[in-house]
Amino acid sequence: MKSLSLKEYKEKIALIEKLNKAYYHNDKPLVSDAEYDKIKKDILDFEKKNPDIADKNSPTKKVGFAPSEKFSKVKHLVPMLSLDNAFTRDDVEDFLKKIRNYLNFEKDTSIELTAEPKIDGISASLIYKNNKIIRGLSRGDGEYGEDITENLLTIKDIPQILHGEKIDEEFEIRGEVYIGKKDFEKIKNDFANPRNAAGGSLRQKDSKKTALIPLKFFAHSIGDIDEKKFKTHINFLNFCKKIGFKINPLTKTFSSADELIKGYLHVEEIRSSLDYDIDGIVYKVNDLTLQKRLG
Repeated sequence: MKSLSLKEYKEKIALIEKLNKAYYHNDKPLVSDAEYDKIKKDILDFEKKNPDIADKNSPTKKVGFAPSEKFSKVKHLVPMLSLDNAFTRDDVEDFLKKIRNYLNFEKDTSIELTAEPKIDGISASLIYKNNKIIRGLSRGDGEYGEDITENLLTIKDIPQILHGEKIDEEFEIRGEVYIGKKDFEKIKNDFANPRNAAGGSLRQKDSKKTALIPLKFFAHSIGDIDEKKFKTHINFLNFCKKIGFKINPLTKTFSSADELIKGYLHVEEIRSSLDYDIDGIVYKVNDLTLQKRLG
């Protein structure tokens, strides 16, 4: 594959910045997810081969986009990073190799991973205290998010009061806001696609307008990992179900590249029948102690 020239690299950075603004601020994606991922991968490949001349302000080093001025800006308790996709078997093998190397494991050491579909929606952070929701933020630029609490409270999948055990300290749940394909059919004349509908609805200044859109929410992670309480990511997700959240039923655990690829192919096979759009699979180390070591 032909490598980018420095001129092409800079042009692609300018293009990604334009696409990011359209995607994150205007909720109007200008290209398909596949096209966007290809452009970003070209930039990453160039930076990997040419670290000395890579742009230190490259969009590959940022998450999301600066919060909109329409909403107050709030700092996340823990930086809200993006979720990277693994594209091929080589990517998966390389991913496992890097994990083993970082943890100083033997090359054949089995590592249990979770794999969950990456919903093509809007990332959100929910803060609870004394089991009651006190704040809801968009991802924003990763460090600061938009305060969209009132809009998030209109979503039935987001419990305003957690079930079960009392949690005194501030507790953060992260997940994805989306709209189902069937529900989108009822409002498609007003929006370009389901993600556009979710993003535009969450950025309404009037939450009554947001309430008219049938938004949904899947919980997928916790802000600050408590590896002593949950032990594994799957334990955490089961805890989420107990306290009132929905999690993606396609989330599975795997222990080898072969299993991961098989799981990936299964999701690809049923992808068109799902009632939501996905743009890849997110892999996480299931053991939270190891996950925390990896950062």
